[in-house]
Parts: sequence; C-alpha cells; structure tokens
Amino acid sequence: MALAPPPGPTRAAGAAGAAAPAAVPPAGRRRPARRRQLTRHSVPYLLIMPAVLGFAVFKAYPVADSLLISFTTGNDADSHFAGLANYRRLLADPLFWTALRNTGLILAVQVPLMLGLALLVALGLNSTKVRLRALWRLGVFVPSLTGLVAAGVMFSVILNRDAGLLNWVLSLFGVDRVNWLGSPVWARVGVVLVITWHYTGYNAVMYLAGLQGIPTELYEAAMVDGAGPVRRFTAITLPQLRPILLLTVVLSTIGTLQLFDEPYVLTGGGPDNATLTVTMYLYDNGFKYFDFGYASALAYALALLVSVLGIVQVRLMGERR
Repeated sequence: MALAPPPGPTRAAGAAGAAAPAAVPPAGRRRPARRRQLTRHSVPYLLIMPAVLGFAVFKAYPVADSLLISFTTGNDADSHFAGLANYRRLLADPLFWTALRNTGLILAVQVPLMLGLALLVALGLNSTKVRLRALWRLGVFVPSLTGLVAAGVMFSVILNRDAGLLNWVLSLFGVDRVNWLGSPVWARVGVVLVITWHYTGYNAVMYLAGLQGIPTELYEAAMVDGAGPVRRFTAITLPQLRPILLLTVVLSTIGTLQLFDEPYVLTGGGPDNATLTVTMYLYDNGFKYFDFGYASALAYALALLVSVLGIVQVRLMGERR
C-alpha cells in the first residue's frame, strides 16, 4: 500500500512562492530617475569650452585689465587711480602726434601702392598667356612667408648706404648713393619698400582667388556687346572683386596702423623720429620707461582709431543694396 507524502509545501507551491512579485513602493516614494549628464545640446558647449577659456584668460582678461591700467599712473608698486590724466596727456603729447603723422603718411602711400601692385600681379597670374603660372604664383607668395624681423634685417643690408645692393644697382645707371636709412624722407621710403615687398604677394593670391571665381560667361557676354578690356575691368572685374577689395583694404589698414617690426629693425624710429610709429611709441613707454598706464592709453587710442577707420571703409566700400 503506497504511503502518502509528508505534509508540507509542494514543489509547485514553492516555485509559485519564488515567483511572487516584489512589493511596489507607494507612488509618492518612487526613486527619482537619473539625469543624463551629456545630451545632444550640451556636447557642443563642452567642445568649445577650451577655446572659450583660452580666450577669456589670454585675451579678454588682458584687454579689460589694460583698460583699468590706462586710468592709473605710476608703476605696479606705486600705482594710483588718475582718471583721464593719461588721455589728456596723450592729446597734448607732441611725440604722439609725430608718431601718428608718420603712421598716417606710410598708410596713405603704402596701402594703395601695395594693393594696386597686388591687383596687377593677380591679373597677370590669372592670364592664360603666362607660362609656368604655378611657379610664378609660388614666387610671388614666398616673401609673405618670411619673418618680419628677418625681412627687416635683410633690407637693412640691401639699403645700406655704403655696401648695399640697391645702391650698387643704382650706381650702374650713374645714380649717386642714396642714404636710405639716414635721411628722414628716404627712411620712410625704405619702410614702405619693405612692407610692399612682404605683403604684395599675399594680397595678390587673395585677388587671384577672387578672379578665378568670376564666371567667364560675364566676360563673353561683354565681349559680344563690344566692351573693351578697360570696360570689362571696370564693369565686371572690380564689382565682382568688391568683397575681397574691402577685406584687403581693411586688413592692410589695420596692419599698417600696427606697424612695428619693420621700422624697429630698420631704423629704430629714426632718423629724428621720422619713422616712429604709434606702436613703437607705445612699446617705448611700456617696456623702456615702464609707464604702463600711458602705454595702455596709447593702445586704446590706437584701437579706437582702427575701429573708426574700419567702420568708415566698410560704409564706403560695402555692398550697396
């Protein structure tokens, strides 16, 4: 006779007990969902954060601190607030106006000369009649790769009065020696020569890129209408190059107003302060005489001048709607 199993929970009952659902907490005590730290919208901000921090530390903070320093006098150990004293001193400083006049003369001569030559070079390099155009383009652009100090040292040798290459070439044509770096007028001419040599190729490459972007259909249609080369240049080339012309004019103006390396290496600001520029005068006050308050005021005066000229140029040469 079979014996009955001992009393107790059966296997099925045990399995059912193991599969029993866990207790659900009340609705008011649910665990908060974990927030995602990175989202599609936050990742771009994280990527640009190093650049923003670098700009804030190395650009924005020095600019703001320089503005505060421009309202002080004395050195770091004994500086005190002086209000607008440095700016009033600037307006009454004859050496500042001399430096500004020298910079303006170089700007008025050098920028139109350089950009005119750059445009002519670009037109020549864009012509299909020129052979080995790639080699010529490389040769034109190479001077802009030369360091400014190296270019200044090289031209200080070329423009030497007694043993310079330029005076030797002029002597072959019966021209007397020119005191390039010892005469106020010729020293300015020497500075203009260095800047023109250094930056003409750079601007020519920019103009060449603009010329190659002009549709050839415009020139073909103008030729069908009987327009000559001069008419095509004034009616098609110049209007199409207006954005690049504006860019080069503004950049060249800013660069010339900040002129420092070339006159510093060539002449040191002489003779008789004939090549002293605003940035050179700023450098002398800041790092020779340690008058940082006045040097900061000079820097902000120059920044204001650059801004005004840039706005005027954009208004005059910008797109007319």
